[in-house]
Amino acid sequence: MTNPIWTPTTDLIEGSNLKKFIKINEDQLTSLDYSGLYEWSITRPEAFWESFWHFSGIRATTDYKKVLSEPEKMPGARWFEGASLNFTDNLLRPEYNGTAIVFYSETGTRIELSWIELRENVASVASALKQYDVRPGDRVVGLLPNRPEAVIAMLASASLGAVWSSCSPDFGPKGILDRFDQIRPKVMFATDEYFYNGKAIDCLETAAEVARQLKTLEALIIVPNLDRNLSLNALPNAILYSDIIEEKAQLECTALPFSHPLYIMYSSGTTGVPKCIIHGVGGTLIQHQKEHLLHCNIKPGDTVFYFTTTGWMMWNWIVSTLASGSKLILFDGSPFYPDPGVLWRIAEHERLTLFGTSAKYLSALEKSGYKPKEQVSLKHLTSLLSTGSPLAPSSYDFVYKNVKTDLQLSSIAGGTELISCFAVGNPILPVYRGEIQCRGLGMKMEIFDEDGNSVHKQKGELVCTAPFPSMPISFWNDPDDIKYQAAYFERFPNVWCHGDYAELTDRQGVIIYGRSDAILNPGGVRIGTAEIYRIVEQFEEVIEAIAIGQEWDGDVRVILFVKLKNDVSLDKKLAQHLKDAIKKQASPRHVPTKIIEVPDIPRTRSGKIVEIAVRDIVHGHKPMNTDSLANPEALDHFKNCSELS
Repeated sequence: MTNPIWTPTTDLIEGSNLKKFIKINEDQLTSLDYSGLYEWSITRPEAFWESFWHFSGIRATTDYKKVLSEPEKMPGARWFEGASLNFTDNLLRPEYNGTAIVFYSETGTRIELSWIELRENVASVASALKQYDVRPGDRVVGLLPNRPEAVIAMLASASLGAVWSSCSPDFGPKGILDRFDQIRPKVMFATDEYFYNGKAIDCLETAAEVARQLKTLEALIIVPNLDRNLSLNALPNAILYSDIIEEKAQLECTALPFSHPLYIMYSSGTTGVPKCIIHGVGGTLIQHQKEHLLHCNIKPGDTVFYFTTTGWMMWNWIVSTLASGSKLILFDGSPFYPDPGVLWRIAEHERLTLFGTSAKYLSALEKSGYKPKEQVSLKHLTSLLSTGSPLAPSSYDFVYKNVKTDLQLSSIAGGTELISCFAVGNPILPVYRGEIQCRGLGMKMEIFDEDGNSVHKQKGELVCTAPFPSMPISFWNDPDDIKYQAAYFERFPNVWCHGDYAELTDRQGVIIYGRSDAILNPGGVRIGTAEIYRIVEQFEEVIEAIAIGQEWDGDVRVILFVKLKNDVSLDKKLAQHLKDAIKKQASPRHVPTKIIEVPDIPRTRSGKIVEIAVRDIVHGHKPMNTDSLANPEALDHFKNCSELS
């Protein structure tokens, strides 16, 4: 058996929230370890979630009458019926004091907000929204960078029972309207510009164009990124954020049912207009609290950070850590400007306890040559989280060698659809190279083979066979749940099919091999694209790679595209080295028939590469929607590949 690369100390285990929760429920568990707790959480979900409700101290105006109704329905199960609560009230708990939020811009700006200031600002914005007659169920949207104003606007919206939805300001007008126009917002917050890689990027014209086309919009609130004089004459129904924040008000939070809408999130939109996914107040809160308190071991006084934009679900996820009493660090800009050490200097200065990022960032950091361990002190850092794509085994090596040896490295996996995770970290379990530590509590995650049989130590479809609180309430404009059913329940009735190709290990860890809709199938053998990426991206010459299956001569052949460093070109020698490594570390079936150099690889705005769009181009088909891509022009590099021989 492979040895762990990190093992928690006895002190860490005994002092963890998770161990405390085990002790509270020890008379109900078959064993006083994680396996016993997990088994209880999925076999007796009512008892588990009720116990956690009290453990987390969720603030409710009215108590629930029943924890779970109709658990056999998926979707259709109902959680904590009768309970009334407010999301903002739970994040801005009165007992928290000191610093709540610290914001950094890549320009060097640092802004700090106390808990008192945060509550006052939320109250002021909520009061302004009331003047625009924002009521429970109305939509309020944000076109904002990852600044305090985005958090404040969301919390103000949620305090009234309105539904918040946001896009990162790097979206173009069509991509924004594809999302916001569907949900008919009443108020929009927008910035005038954002910074990235040393440049100020003006987006006032984009905000104006979007506002003009949103026919239901009654107010456009402009949040300047820097203090500057702005003319609002050309902007419909526009007002400056500074004008509404000056008005002092008392924060009043509207009590709402557990399943009242809180967020509208969006599918990637790479196969058509994005689906609008509605998440509820209670389900989001209790699921995030479970992951933060038990799986991340966040405690009052901790300092947390996740590198994200407001358009990625990790923004919603990390903002919820305020409910745990932690200090939240926000950053807007490039993580490599002015140099690769920018985020790590923030980590040192703010004494971060949790640092979150993407697998792609860690890979890029390694290739940059920057070694945080040699440049900054990270003595307070206890957890490093990674998501967005499978974390390669080599990245585990990099973190423990060049970031910190005593660190819980948690690769996590879930999605926008559940606004949380199926596979997560665990402060009382060891870390094994290339594996996610465990399945999340209360998440009956299994791996199905093609016939719908549950399997272990075998690759298959990641599914969930029982309901969980943060399942979407519904999709927007989908009254009969037709789109909802088709998205997750079409393949296996009454079973959530997530769309990931994965494996449960003999240690009950999880390995993700990529999206199942991008699975390669040469000679009838199913291959996950991540199996190839984690090998080729170990090469110093390779910045990034994307693999697809091309229909060829009655079969499927693997084509690998690579983006290389500027001073490197793909020659026969490098191509053979790549093929040899894939054959040795994976199998002969994984070896691509062709390896082709491209100058760029298309990805979504949250950084995920889009195999399906490339596969469509290579087969001579037009991708359905390129407005969701951060760099749609990159698809042009694949247009002539349909005639490859």
